[in-house]
Amino acid sequence: MTEAVTNAERETLTWELFGTASRELAEQVAESGYRPDIILSIARGGLFVAGALGYALNVKNLHVMNVEFYTGVGERLALPVMLPPVPNVVDLSGARVLVADDVADTGATLKLVRDFCGEHVADVRCAVVYEKPQSEVRCEYVWRRTPLWINFPWSTLPPVVQADVLDA
Repeated sequence: MTEAVTNAERETLTWELFGTASRELAEQVAESGYRPDIILSIARGGLFVAGALGYALNVKNLHVMNVEFYTGVGERLALPVMLPPVPNVVDLSGARVLVADDVADTGATLKLVRDFCGEHVADVRCAVVYEKPQSEVRCEYVWRRTPLWINFPWSTLPPVVQADVLDA
């Protein structure tokens, strides 16, 4: 496993290192023998992970689920909330689903999505770039475990348009 850059308070994932991380994550999935029919991305950070996994695992069927939980650095809602449009369970019925996200922090978002899928799919597994020790979900596929806040390459620069929330 390749090491990410760390400092006293944060871990930094660069675009180049994300390429390595996503490839190694895909290799874990492939080596386990799991063959997902669908990759379900948790937007927004999971979009990057799902796209990379889709190409590496040769899965063209990608879905997106929008979940709001973080509102800022270390700030979150009491519970994660699914935002519309919510995937149609008919599209997931009987499928092997790989849920992709950038980080399992508390695990609440992954639990919400996994539980949503659980009643309708043949099998659901989770793949994340990072998993934190406090996560209530233990993901089947994890590139790296860390207790630190992570600087992702897609969320460290300020938006090019006015925004109310940075780094979430």
